[in-house]
Amino acid sequence: MRSVFPTIRARLDRAGVVLSGLCAAHCLLSILIVSSLGIGGELFFAPAIHRVGLAIALVIAAVAIGWGAIQHRRTAPFVIAMMGLTFMGGALAVPHGVHEVVLTVIGVTLVSVGHILNLRSHLPEKR
Repeated sequence: MRSVFPTIRARLDRAGVVLSGLCAAHCLLSILIVSSLGIGGELFFAPAIHRVGLAIALVIAAVAIGWGAIQHRRTAPFVIAMMGLTFMGGALAVPHGVHEVVLTVIGVTLVSVGHILNLRSHLPEKR
């Protein structure tokens, strides 16, 4: 039973990396599509999408990175991911546009780096 937990945590970390990438793509493509074609602003910039995305990121990061920090006792993944979540939260406080995209992309990049460091902290050491 004990070997199941690292597998679940690793899957959550991988999901966090994938979702961070999807979030960054959503932000960049939204700006591109809305500014160049002038369509989809109501859908792409809907505040609910951003709030739900942040809530999902918070839950996955809290479980995977928090759980990892308890196991491997390394603070870097936790601190970096929390900084990223702070940037993502800050993006919700600014109007839609370039500032929001910059804050979000910085945030999801940091969260993704936190997940990657968390995954690497659990890899068996090569001797």
